[in-house]
Amino acid sequence: MLRLDTIQFRMDGRVLFDGASATIPDGHRVGVVGRNGTGKTTLFRLIRGELSLDGGEIGTPNGARIGGVAQEAPASDDSLLDTVLAADTERAALLSEAETARTPDRIAEIQERLADIGAHSAEARASSILSGLGFSAQDQRRACHEFSGGWRMRVALAAVLFSEPDLLLLDEPTNYLDLEGTVWLESFLARYPRTALVISHDRGLLNRAVGSILHLRDGKLDYYAVPYDKFEAQRRARLEGQLALKKKQDAQREHIQSFVDRFRYKASKAKQAQARLKMLERMQPIAAISESAVAAIRFPDPEELPPPLIAAEDAAVGYGDATILSRLSFRIDQDDRIALLGANGQGKSTLSKLIGARLDAQSGVVTRSGKLRVGYFAQHQLDELVAGETPVQHIARQRPEEPPAKLRARLGSWGLGADVVENPVERLSGGQKARLLMCLSTLDAPHLLILDEPTNHLDIESRENLAQALAEYQGAVILVSHDPDLVASVADRLWLVKDGGVQSFDGDLEDYKKLLLSERGGAARKAHATQNAAAKPAGRRAAAEKRSQLAPMRAEVEACETRIAKLEDMREKVETLLADPALYDDQSGRLEELNRKHGEILAGLNKAETLWEAAAAKLEEAEAALAG
Repeated sequence: MLRLDTIQFRMDGRVLFDGASATIPDGHRVGVVGRNGTGKTTLFRLIRGELSLDGGEIGTPNGARIGGVAQEAPASDDSLLDTVLAADTERAALLSEAETARTPDRIAEIQERLADIGAHSAEARASSILSGLGFSAQDQRRACHEFSGGWRMRVALAAVLFSEPDLLLLDEPTNYLDLEGTVWLESFLARYPRTALVISHDRGLLNRAVGSILHLRDGKLDYYAVPYDKFEAQRRARLEGQLALKKKQDAQREHIQSFVDRFRYKASKAKQAQARLKMLERMQPIAAISESAVAAIRFPDPEELPPPLIAAEDAAVGYGDATILSRLSFRIDQDDRIALLGANGQGKSTLSKLIGARLDAQSGVVTRSGKLRVGYFAQHQLDELVAGETPVQHIARQRPEEPPAKLRARLGSWGLGADVVENPVERLSGGQKARLLMCLSTLDAPHLLILDEPTNHLDIESRENLAQALAEYQGAVILVSHDPDLVASVADRLWLVKDGGVQSFDGDLEDYKKLLLSERGGAARKAHATQNAAAKPAGRRAAAEKRSQLAPMRAEVEACETRIAKLEDMREKVETLLADPALYDDQSGRLEELNRKHGEILAGLNKAETLWEAAAAKLEEAEAALAG
């Protein structure tokens, strides 16, 4: 288990952890949450030993492997697949030794250990993870140096997922993924067999991929053995209960103080007054637990324009002589809420630039309303903010006629208060930069708002504020986001950008998620089984024989899935019991019993999944043969 025992830590004169404690049981997947700046990333650095505690202790099991993504994969000549495989250092060392070992006993030991760690299926597992994160089979054979930094971050993520550390630390892993990669990662993390801590502001991931929440607030840590929505409900109840206790105590103190003030100088009541004074001194004040509200987000409403705002007919767009998208025919009205779906590199940003008039059509016809105003927000624009200049200077360029007081008021309405508006932009947090850019993008009350990954640097409360602001906004919205909850709450139309074209997606976001998991192999079990499917046998007789075998094969797969579901349910129940802090003070031996049972369940689950893989591979081989 991971044990954080009354840890103390200060940075730049600010207390980040003040006697914080928590215990994370083995095998739990935990979401780490808290406002921006509370110390979540610092906590990971402390766990990894990169920073030294001022006090307290962090305990991990002896020999536990800790893994995370600190930086992108190197721009080397190694292929993506080889880079990921190299992350399993034990496998690499054993394979190297196997080539030189001479004694029969050592050769047998090496082969037995390779079998234990699944070394012979490693390439299929690595390939399935890369596929889930958006790399095609052809991409996986290409050298790392051929990919940009953002894609090499995905390779680094694939490597750490493949290595399966005993303690996995992921810091905002979806920030460099598209929606497709985020959906796959949720599925993978939900089945991760070891302990995982994930810093995230993605409510969907915190509900679907983890089962517990570690909350950082005011230098303390609180562990909740429930997903995010239930944590939020419990936390609110706790806040309300604490507030009620404080009100009750305040009323009691006021009543006692009133008695003291009335009678402390009256001889007949002096002793009673003194007794009540001592009572007040002994009464420990209950602190009011309150959290400052996150500044609201509100987009100015434009005047209404006659439809359509934009219409395209058989248009093509690209860069120079290279066409990225063609045969584009669409229209956008002022009440449209459209989310652009599709993997990175398919052309979502290119389409956004065409709609926002940042790229001209190479051919075809694109018409726009003459009075159309477009607000454009893209993550890369955060890098275009002028270093050394303050938020006030940025907004003054767009509103030179307005007095400084009004400019500050505009920034204040976006949560950029007097304490930050005179700071250079490089000293702002990511969330503050995002709010500044949204403010600048919407000053003119645009009729059409294009948002390309707007939530990367926003905390959960700010994301919810953004969704509410978009629901109230009176203009059209084009949204590109890896946040499934934001897409689901904002968009009423889905456009799929794929294979050089754009088409309306018939279905909702859940349908699209199912399609993604199917195309990318779903969870690693399915992808692994698919990759191990054998070549198609030839001949009608062979096909007929396979057809007759499908029914029992399907039954075996379903039986395996039933076993896995039961074991998963058992594991969740045991992990809930293990999450009870009181258990670790219990001397009855129940902790050891539950840990033993937890280990048996994990072993059984591993065996059931192995049987599932074999049955699924056999079934898919037969189905592939029949399809041929």
